[in-house]
Amino acid sequence: MANTLHHRLRAAKPADAAALARLATQLGYPSTEEQMAHRLTALLPRADHWLGVAEAGEPGQVVAWLHASLVCALESDPHAEILGLVVDEQCRGLGIGQQLVAAASRWARDQGMARLWVRSNLVRRQAHHFYRRLGFVDIKAQQVFGLPLEENNTGA
Repeated sequence: MANTLHHRLRAAKPADAAALARLATQLGYPSTEEQMAHRLTALLPRADHWLGVAEAGEPGQVVAWLHASLVCALESDPHAEILGLVVDEQCRGLGIGQQLVAAASRWARDQGMARLWVRSNLVRRQAHHFYRRLGFVDIKAQQVFGLPLEENNTGA
């Protein structure tokens, strides 16, 4: 697939669940087709989210996806944020990620946003280089915490 030069961008659709799950798993976020289908069902109708995919080769052969969302928070002006971007390992370096970021940027501008943010794991040095090459600048480094919200967890 690495020699595939022609790719098409389009909006994600429910039938993409298996491909999106495969790509998310490839990046280190294990997902099943069923989990991805559930997520797509929740996200696709929302105007404050944008999910784009890139196809290469045969129509329907999804090799990349990008998920962006509008963020409205008290501590900062509204902005858009890339929540996830995955390009198949065999298709990296072909400009697919750059085209998806450009499409997400257009969507964000169309929504009235003046800035597009992205967060990237500290160990993903190649991704950092990719984003800087596209004009993104470092804003801050941070630690991410998670709290399981089980019934017996009071948060105290």
